[in-house]
Amino acid sequence: MRIFTAALATETNTFSPICIDRRAFEASLYAPPGQHPETPTLCTAPITVGRKVCAQKGWTLIEGTATWADPAGLVSRSTYEGLRDEILDQLKAALPVNAVVMGLHGAMVADGYDDCEGDLMTRIREVVGPDVTVCAELDPHSHLTAKRVAACDFLVAFKEFPHTDFVDRAEDLWRITVDTLEGRVRPVMSVYDPKMIDVFPTSRQPMRGIVDRLTAIEAEDADVLSLSIIHGFMAGDVPEMGTKTIAITNGNRNKGEALAREIGMELYANRGRFMVPQIDEHQAVTQAMAAPAGPVVIADVWDNPGGGTAGDATVLLEELLARGVTDAAVGTIWDPIAVQICMAAGEGAAIPLRFGAKSAPGTGNPVDGRVEVVKLVRNAEMRFGASFAPFGDSAHIRFQGIDIILNTVRAQSFDPSLFSVMGIDPTAKKILVIKSTNHFYASFSKIAAEILYCSAGTPYPNDPATNPYLKAGKGIWPRVENPHDEVAA
Repeated sequence: MRIFTAALATETNTFSPICIDRRAFEASLYAPPGQHPETPTLCTAPITVGRKVCAQKGWTLIEGTATWADPAGLVSRSTYEGLRDEILDQLKAALPVNAVVMGLHGAMVADGYDDCEGDLMTRIREVVGPDVTVCAELDPHSHLTAKRVAACDFLVAFKEFPHTDFVDRAEDLWRITVDTLEGRVRPVMSVYDPKMIDVFPTSRQPMRGIVDRLTAIEAEDADVLSLSIIHGFMAGDVPEMGTKTIAITNGNRNKGEALAREIGMELYANRGRFMVPQIDEHQAVTQAMAAPAGPVVIADVWDNPGGGTAGDATVLLEELLARGVTDAAVGTIWDPIAVQICMAAGEGAAIPLRFGAKSAPGTGNPVDGRVEVVKLVRNAEMRFGASFAPFGDSAHIRFQGIDIILNTVRAQSFDPSLFSVMGIDPTAKKILVIKSTNHFYASFSKIAAEILYCSAGTPYPNDPATNPYLKAGKGIWPRVENPHDEVAA
């Protein structure tokens, strides 16, 4: 067997002012054929898992380019087309192949392309023809369009949010691929649209129980090859934005359609109950200061670079400063220019500095003052499960008793190692301010005395009922109250 694999991924917040070009992919991950590291990234696990599977089977794995850009705004047309055509040319050179196994995110939007993954997978299908197995792994914060469903034999999405299972789901993808190629299964993909959009953290109920039930069904029913929930991505203004469910069965379309609908309607019945309740910055700092022990983790959920924002909001930092808090650390504030200035000054320097809140309205105000440059790290990384997430050249500064990490590569706060690599002991602080919606939970919950979810400022379009969409369909909850009783727009 000859299998082609590659990865092309980013998550596009179409409201974000941070545009993406090729340099953004190269800063996060750009691995030409055969040069992907042994450790997978979030959307490239099909490559590293494929290496193991094909080595065990004695099959030939042909690797194409693997590239990932941290979430941001619109991808330039030339960047998307260039990376797409690079992979397509590699696939053409690899022919004939028995299967194509792709690592995607699923929420990439480029100038002129509302559905990058649908465009890419359709072109892949045109290259290989109708008889070759074509499949992909997706992040659940994606858009499941009709175009990509038509182009693929099956799609598998991460089940967990935080996405701790991206390697496990790549193994599922390859298991179905191997069983298909060896004739043991005939995968049929069924999709259901519950006509909604929501946020579905699996670290709490009711989503925890729903995902556990999906896993149990897969284990108990031999006809069910995979069940996935596409959460959707509310910051992507595209025509098919919204939640979807996927059931892949072994030739049993009726069962798949019934399961996909059952799961979708369970989500719909629980709409509005999934997301953790949030408090504003005033209440968050008040509760953190009053807590008997630390560290108290304050998650700045809507200034999350993992959702495409700049990650430079200062709203929570300003509140800490106004309240005279000193036993605190903030990680991170994205400000490449401020980092450059700190790098030039050197460790131990005391300098005047303006930093933060440069990207967009609703992110607070730039902070001005005399800071101490405590520690400088080139190409800093933090852990993220089995992987590492770069946050670039970074500076640990101290301002009015608060330790602050400034970074050059936007990244959400995945792990406490974010602080430790910058010379800050996160367990010794009373308050830790981080920027993440829920990916932080798996690791920070191990050290936190308390976790507070804070909605501070307006850097992210977080209310689908009022977001200024131009393309997204109106016929989903909460854009309408009862979409199943109305004609979708």
